[in-house]
Amino acid sequence: MTTVPSRRRPTIDDVAEAAGVSRGTVSRVLNGGRWVSQDAKAAVDAAIRKTGYRVNPHARSLATNRTGSVAFLLTEDHQLLFEDPNFSMLLTGAAQALAERQLSLVLIMAGSAAEQERALAYIEAGHVDGVLLVSAHSGQRLISDIVDSKVPAIACGIPLGFQKRLGYVAADDLEGAREMVAHLRGLGRERIATIAGPEDTPGGVTRLEGYRLELGEAFDERLVRHGDYGRASGEAAMRELLEADPTIDAVFVANDRMAAGAIDALRTAGRRVPEDVAVGGFDDSSIAVGTDPALTTMRQPFERISAEMVRLLLQVIEGERPAAITLPTELVVRDSA
Repeated sequence: MTTVPSRRRPTIDDVAEAAGVSRGTVSRVLNGGRWVSQDAKAAVDAAIRKTGYRVNPHARSLATNRTGSVAFLLTEDHQLLFEDPNFSMLLTGAAQALAERQLSLVLIMAGSAAEQERALAYIEAGHVDGVLLVSAHSGQRLISDIVDSKVPAIACGIPLGFQKRLGYVAADDLEGAREMVAHLRGLGRERIATIAGPEDTPGGVTRLEGYRLELGEAFDERLVRHGDYGRASGEAAMRELLEADPTIDAVFVANDRMAAGAIDALRTAGRRVPEDVAVGGFDDSSIAVGTDPALTTMRQPFERISAEMVRLLLQVIEGERPAAITLPTELVVRDSA
């Protein structure tokens, strides 16, 4: 019987020989490319492709004390990952941005206190290199625990109460809300109500503040209701607003899911959208084009938010100070306003 010799697995030395550089140069390229010229990096990358070299993740982890993975920590109930398109867009964007850097994403759902305790224990045990913290509510002990643990982390949205200790990437909720209210006023609407988000979330706080600032002296506390970002809460809030003031001719809603619920309530009440009541949302999620009529809304740049969160997190992992970025929103005019 004739045995066929197995093909030897390429090594760093093989890559160095093919690239015409030292073994140390190859190692530096594999570990982030610091102190390597562009020409040397290009030669190493070409040699890796030519030789078919693959990094041994276990050996690399031991050498760098890195796991090569990042946690996407969603502090909401599990079903919201599927019900709220914002979360799936952020998750997809983060996974893509990490994959481009040959890093893995670990999804951790932690809506309850018990789940958050387990998540913190997992993170502090060193199973991930850093955390992308999504949908954190002010007052949650988890935020404080993550900050105190010194594990690299970046939040999605302003981490209320921890702005000076935790880096973040946020959409410009304040200016976005102001622009939407200005748009509704520009349509000639005078009794503009709002359905704000939860008061322990950055969007709930800041979008309401933008609404208040834009209305100025015309602000009326009686035209404010809060929802939980869910469609049913938007419908209930709209019913309450109509009962409180039947003369309402426009409503700014803090997210698209609640705006869809508001449209449902208006239809049930026999109000036409936008003829009787104009409706403006926030997010420009897939829900915005599924309502009848299609929803005028403020677009959040979810893909860029994800990419910037990953970029800032990797900087913190490398020892840099946390940074904060606020990205502009964009008015998208459709049929509802």
